[in-house]
Amino acid sequence: MSGSDVRGLLPPFLLLLICERPGHGYDLIERLARLGASDAEPGQVYRALRSLERAGHLASSWVASEAGPARRRYELTTGGMAELQAWMRRLIEVRQLLETCLVRWARVSQETGGHGLPDVREETGWEEASWARR
Repeated sequence: MSGSDVRGLLPPFLLLLICERPGHGYDLIERLARLGASDAEPGQVYRALRSLERAGHLASSWVASEAGPARRRYELTTGGMAELQAWMRRLIEVRQLLETCLVRWARVSQETGGHGLPDVREETGWEEASWARR
């Protein structure tokens, strides 16, 4: 995904990563890359972290580092956990919408002679949900 595609998803990605394990900015950028958001720009990540902290979803503290200057370490707050849960509900709805769209695209693609996407089921392990078979 490009950096602009990831920008709107930084809040839930960061909340999830911090829920899994608190961390500092550079650590979170590396973990975002392993998540698949390798194009996230550091400036975007730090702006998102500050915004999440201002909203009360994260708390930060300075932690001394053995190999350099102190680093700001981010932790999830109770409000941050509630926000993460709300994001996950929204992302489940988006996933359902995307799956419906992909199923319909697969049908149209087959009907038009296979000029569609590669078989995303094989590439991603995706299976059509029962609600999308309508």
